[in-house]
Amino acid sequence: MTSPFTKCLWLLLLPLLLAGTAIAQKLPSISSKTEGMKRYPGYFTFYYDEDTGKIWLEIDKLNKEFLYVNSLPAGLGSNDIGLDRGQLGDNKVVYFSKQGPKVMLVQPNLAYRATSDNPNERRAVEDSFAQSIIWGFKAEAADGNKILVDATDFLLRDAHDVTGSIKRSKQGSYRLDASRSALYLPRTKNFPQNSEFEAMLTFTGGEDAGRYVREVAPDVQALTLRQHHSFIQLPDNNYTPRPADPRAGYFGISYLDYATPVGEDIEKRFIARHRLQKKDPKAKVSEAVEPIVYYVDNGAPEPIRTALVEGGRWWNQAFEAAGYKDAFRVEVLPDSADPMDVRYNVIQWVHRSTRGWSYGASVTDPRTGEIIKGHVSLGSLRVRQDYMIAEGLLAPYENGKSVDPKMMDMALARIRQLSAHELGHTLGIMHNYAANNNASVMDYPHPQVKLDRTGKIDLSNAYGTSIGAWDKVAVAYGYQDFPKGTNEQKALDEILAKGRADGLLFISDRDARSPGGAHPTAHLWDNGANATTELLNVLRIREKALENFSENNIKPGTAMSTLEDVLVPIYNYHRYQTEAVAKLIGGVNYTYAVRGDKQLVTEVVDKREQQKALDAMLKTISPEVLTLPEHIITNIPPRAPGLRSSRELFEKRTGLTFDPLAAAEASADFTLSFLLHPERASRLVELGARGNSLSLQDVVKQLIENTWKGRHQEGLQEIVQLQTEQLVLTHLQALAHNESASYQARAVATAALKDLKGFIESKQRSIKQDAYQAHLALAMERLSRPFSEEVKPSRPLDLPPGSPIGSGEVMGCE
Repeated sequence: MTSPFTKCLWLLLLPLLLAGTAIAQKLPSISSKTEGMKRYPGYFTFYYDEDTGKIWLEIDKLNKEFLYVNSLPAGLGSNDIGLDRGQLGDNKVVYFSKQGPKVMLVQPNLAYRATSDNPNERRAVEDSFAQSIIWGFKAEAADGNKILVDATDFLLRDAHDVTGSIKRSKQGSYRLDASRSALYLPRTKNFPQNSEFEAMLTFTGGEDAGRYVREVAPDVQALTLRQHHSFIQLPDNNYTPRPADPRAGYFGISYLDYATPVGEDIEKRFIARHRLQKKDPKAKVSEAVEPIVYYVDNGAPEPIRTALVEGGRWWNQAFEAAGYKDAFRVEVLPDSADPMDVRYNVIQWVHRSTRGWSYGASVTDPRTGEIIKGHVSLGSLRVRQDYMIAEGLLAPYENGKSVDPKMMDMALARIRQLSAHELGHTLGIMHNYAANNNASVMDYPHPQVKLDRTGKIDLSNAYGTSIGAWDKVAVAYGYQDFPKGTNEQKALDEILAKGRADGLLFISDRDARSPGGAHPTAHLWDNGANATTELLNVLRIREKALENFSENNIKPGTAMSTLEDVLVPIYNYHRYQTEAVAKLIGGVNYTYAVRGDKQLVTEVVDKREQQKALDAMLKTISPEVLTLPEHIITNIPPRAPGLRSSRELFEKRTGLTFDPLAAAEASADFTLSFLLHPERASRLVELGARGNSLSLQDVVKQLIENTWKGRHQEGLQEIVQLQTEQLVLTHLQALAHNESASYQARAVATAALKDLKGFIESKQRSIKQDAYQAHLALAMERLSRPFSEEVKPSRPLDLPPGSPIGSGEVMGCE
């Protein structure tokens, strides 16, 4: 029986409950809510309210997955901070889910899956790992299954994490200012398969703005950039993922599949690639069902634009080799097209305040690895750096002579290669650093320069002019369309086996980028079949260029102090080949072998090859190589007024005047940092104990014999030599106290320091020359100094930045 109190309570609450139900059931219609607004029909129809500056999104696809991508169509212009025009953000599979009056934008967790027909098995995995709610909207109007939400705040947020990027680079603390942010209608568009939204966002603060921000911002207290949001229809289910193979050189996706039978690998790996199918898979040569088309930024000037098109088109050679006809094209972007539109694969021309990396990224389906949109960003200052390298090599501005076109030819050749390289990343292909001598455009190329029969510098073959043999193997693996009934795994293995039989090797980033790396052929910016032979060749070219270096290296009427700009890449011309040679010392050759493919697994570099490499390395720190000629030193005055000093120049210890000793110090330190790297030192201990390798004792002994115990020079070469000896002491001390090195490596360095101390003591008794005595006294003081957290070995000067040539992974970058 209901009590009188309960009846009264129900009477009081009933009107409120009925009112709430009425409100929930009587959301206004979408047409009435959007009356007077501009309608944008398309994938997700939306409306723009001019009076409030709001965008209203019509959601008609509840619980249906689509792809959400944010990007940066208008950037900051600083390579160091990295917020570049055209930069892509994460690719997220998401869906809208209605929960009462709220509509959630949900990102499922695709890293953990169950590819099973059993819904309970799939649910068990889904419920075991967290999902992410990216945003919550309030339903404001409805028509049947269609819901209208206010998307303005979602679009005006810092989705690309601009504030975080600036803070992580220690360039200031900024916050989004809503009063100075608005939707950007010129780039807000709708299409049948994608909806595109753009916002103009202003970030304020800047009280602690760093140098990089100050270099590019008109007002450091207000940084205005644009962020783009793309809602993209996911591809159909007709794409077949291709299994990843560590020998094939592809980026890709991976996930744990808990429906995998016990005894099989739970981690599934598939390569990233565009969808490409032959019209007739049985035909040796066939047109594609739908070709891959890339578009070059129409904002790139000529003749650069044409070079970008030509370089990108190289890839058609690889697709032709795989049996496709006209399946890959590169065109110029039409004026009517938007480069952020997912329907266009683009090669974008990006400007920054300094030279910097170019990179190739993509919009990829995280479910399968299918590439939906390739997006290349090329730094515009790269071409100018290559042109300056050519100026340094040729000294072309002799009075009365016309400017040599070979400089522009070399710069444009590099742009073609760079276009092909970065486009290769957007095809899914990794770097291949074991593919110099033009075996792959996915290597980093140093200009291939030679001396002709008359001893003049020849730039005619500085860069490659086509796709490489490895690139054809990679495209065949990723894009070959096999006839029905083919054993695909066997066919893919045969493609890789043929590449190996042709002498092609794939070694990528991790193995090549480490300064303590061991692979004898995996290097950045190197040339030559033999690294040591090429280093000696590079040193000869450098010597010739320095011999010819004069005011003819800069244009008439140019400030003489700018000679230093041109000198830097020439003086350091051998830096990358030096790094390559270092990897032969304590080197171990290896492949990404799999069981049964009969590849080399590991092999220590022959001791004789290591010795040749060490001899060449020691040459790079000889006084003859390190000391600049007098005719160069006397021609470089302090920086002229109005010309900024920058990190592109040599560091100095002499104030405003040019410092040839600082240049020599940085170069010698560069060589020693590789030679006595703790990983290399530890490996030399191990390999030396196993035989047929140099030992760490061998390396340290020869290093000291060629510096401290070598024949002493006179004049400036003597001071350079003494400076190098102090650097040797610095690196031995650092190794002796480096806890990341093995105990025995530290022991060898400690014993060498003890022996060196005895040698110095004997020299102090026998040699009275003032400069040398002072040098010995400093060394003794440093050797006697206790090593502690407060007293560290001296910090040598750094080389000016050299990488990237022609301008510091994004899918891939150069």
